[in-house]
Amino acid sequence: MLKRLLPMAGHTRGNRSAVTCALKCGNACSHPMPNTSANTTFQEIAETAISRRAALGVGGGLAAAVVIGAQVAQAPEALADNGAAPRGGGKLDYRAIAPVPRTVDTVTVPEGYDWGTVIRWGDPLFADSEEFDILHQTGASQAGQFGYNNDYLNIISDGGNDRSGYLVSNHEYTNEYIMFPPAYIASNFTDVVDAAIEAHGLSIVDLKRAKQGAKWEYVRGGRRNRRITGTTPFTVTGPAAGHALLKTVEDPTGTRVLGTLNNCAGGTTPWGTVLSGEENFNQYFKGRGTAEEKRYGIGTGSTERRWEEVHDRFDLTAPGYENEANRFGWIVEIDPEDPTSTPVKRTLLGRFKHEAGTAVVAPSGQAVVYSGDDERHDYLYKFVSAEKVVEGDKKHNMTLLDEGTLYVARFTGDSPASEIDGRGTLPSDGEFDGSGEWIALTTDRKSFVPGMSVAEVLVYTRLAADKMGATKMDRPEDVETNPVNGKVYMALTNNTRRTAVDEANPVVGNRDGHVIELTERGGDHASTRFDWVILLLAGDPAVSSSVYFSGFPQEKVSPISCPDNVAFDSAGNLWISTDGQPGTIGFGDALHKVTLDGPERGRVEQFLSVPRDAETCGPVVHDRDNSVFVNVQHPGENGMWGAHTSYFPDYLDPAGPVQVGDKVAAPRPSVVQVFDVTGNNGVGKGSGKDKGNKGKGNKGGKGKGPKA
Repeated sequence: MLKRLLPMAGHTRGNRSAVTCALKCGNACSHPMPNTSANTTFQEIAETAISRRAALGVGGGLAAAVVIGAQVAQAPEALADNGAAPRGGGKLDYRAIAPVPRTVDTVTVPEGYDWGTVIRWGDPLFADSEEFDILHQTGASQAGQFGYNNDYLNIISDGGNDRSGYLVSNHEYTNEYIMFPPAYIASNFTDVVDAAIEAHGLSIVDLKRAKQGAKWEYVRGGRRNRRITGTTPFTVTGPAAGHALLKTVEDPTGTRVLGTLNNCAGGTTPWGTVLSGEENFNQYFKGRGTAEEKRYGIGTGSTERRWEEVHDRFDLTAPGYENEANRFGWIVEIDPEDPTSTPVKRTLLGRFKHEAGTAVVAPSGQAVVYSGDDERHDYLYKFVSAEKVVEGDKKHNMTLLDEGTLYVARFTGDSPASEIDGRGTLPSDGEFDGSGEWIALTTDRKSFVPGMSVAEVLVYTRLAADKMGATKMDRPEDVETNPVNGKVYMALTNNTRRTAVDEANPVVGNRDGHVIELTERGGDHASTRFDWVILLLAGDPAVSSSVYFSGFPQEKVSPISCPDNVAFDSAGNLWISTDGQPGTIGFGDALHKVTLDGPERGRVEQFLSVPRDAETCGPVVHDRDNSVFVNVQHPGENGMWGAHTSYFPDYLDPAGPVQVGDKVAAPRPSVVQVFDVTGNNGVGKGSGKDKGNKGKGNKGGKGKGPKA
């Protein structure tokens, strides 16, 4: 099982390790791009010119990467101006930390802050849940425990005395090579597969704390506690429900699906439900080689996880299961307040590799949901409901996503094509900007795509968007609406395959990614027209010429690469978490604040860094409490059982054996809370010493740029 990963080492095209590439996205960057459509861009750049630029180091690509070992972590120059913590308009004040070397195995936070875990992989959720035993995990035990590789996160207070609440977290994928001992995999393969399936999905967990501003703790046996996994029954709704393309031998009605997989970013709706995007679902299925499967990245032959050897539904060549993959790749909706409710897959929001499910109410009262398709050269989408949100009527509001219109975005730049040179050089008007339109693909009753029915548009949304001439983007990841200025912010993580540039994607071989600020016409999220501007071209100004921070001085920003998730504080400042910095600029993945208004627009200030091999996911900023939450996903991803590269968050014996007494040292993906210890929020020093945060390394290098 592990041998198939090893040939990838050193040959991945992206910024992640070989293990992460194989297990998170099914080696997407090593396969041909699924989008082979001829959708036009503004300018084609010859391969010979690309090669020459890369050799000269002017494209922010490989040439920049070869010097990262010589970099010295430094705080942004602006932070030395005076001793005061910088203020970006939010209530959460801090002095930006220096970039942290990628080998540091702890959460690094600013001076005046500490961190602790709220919940970890395997923590039991119910009174009768089995205690976590990493040496003997099964499907039954994992079904009662917090899942693996948590991505989307929200922390919601109940209000009142503000001492209770709950969290919702997605569980994207599993890494069996550090979850299980090799001997256990060999002798208990069915248990390993079943445990991995149950480790996917979502967790809803009750929380408690001593008072407002204090550290949250999870409640075992809480009334809302729930695990939704790869085997939980889902109802299918919307126009594609019951269509022949969704029927299988196990579900001849096409309206009931077991489980949700590869849940990445999501969102909490104005009516209190949670939307969760199924992303890299393709990697779980052994395909037949059809054109539709290829467009979605489904390969032929054995999968990395080999689930198809245990459960026929993951083998699309098995009789009666040809459509099983069509039942994944949707936005799912869950009511976290009702643990007995049946979650649903909303087909009218389209089927693709969903990043985000960000819901907002338009001035008309219609519900609008934004979502990106996380693939190189794929698209940005929006759904607008037909009916209006009714405040306080959850039952009605939970029907809104089954009637309305699905759109895909087309971006147009306002500069001459000759001024977009592929190197990040600003055009003569001083900005990468332009306008755009939302192209209608289908309503719940009528398709606008020639030759495709409503159900076909929804099941094969990528193919429909190809036909309608959508703009190929650089891996659209999280898409969020700013609650203060009403604008939409889209993280484009990277696209090392880009050769043809346009003003919305202006960098050849875009390894560092960028962020677009989108303004709907008239401030109306239901509008079919928008304006846009690139907020930043990411990278390290010390080594890349293809960086841009809305005109803010480059020497005064924290280096940032591979933007993934975005969030906002109460003042509307943008917060960006990263996924891939270790492979591009040599630093650990991080969380940054970006000022959006005034003379400091574009200023990037790093707040935290996550442990070795980990990714920063699902940021939540509660500046009223002086708290920030992140999911620490895949710590120690590059290790193997018995040769771990991380021991986060327990740190039983970082220097020694795997097993210490009856405990086992191994990395555990976790929810982390960063909190003020100066007394400003009533927490006080030392409150971070919860059971999930004992041991070595939990305070190393706070705000001091720790050594590798």
